[in-house]
Amino acid sequence: MALIPWKPFSGLENFFEDEDWLLPIIPRSQSNAPVMDVYETEKDIVAEVNLPGVDPNKIDVSVEDQVLRISGATEEKKEEKKKGYWRKEIRKGSFERAIRLPAPVKEDKVEAVYDKGVLKIIMPKLSSKPQKKKIKVKTKRQTS
Repeated sequence: MALIPWKPFSGLENFFEDEDWLLPIIPRSQSNAPVMDVYETEKDIVAEVNLPGVDPNKIDVSVEDQVLRISGATEEKKEEKKKGYWRKEIRKGSFERAIRLPAPVKEDKVEAVYDKGVLKIIMPKLSSKPQKKKIKVKTKRQTS
């Protein structure tokens, strides 16, 4: 009969190799961070953020150093003692989300529109083509 050596920590080195090793511990559904789609068009970078039930006046959007930052708050309602909740999954309170943008944008030209629970942020890209500027060549006067 062959004996198999016991190695209690044999799988530990593989545990941290997976990039999403924290996801099973902190599921996305329990996070207060809103979900978003970010895509690029020919002229803009567009971010669409799901913010159902959020007052648009309580949303802060900023772009600085190529980072888009969205923060805000949903009203915290007091739970009624009379209601018999089976599940309480809707998160209330403050949230914040920040992402690095894939290309430089014109920070002073960013627009945000809130419609039916979706915040759409349109960020015009900086021109990646170098601007050609003609420089006039001056002649130096010769004095005699």
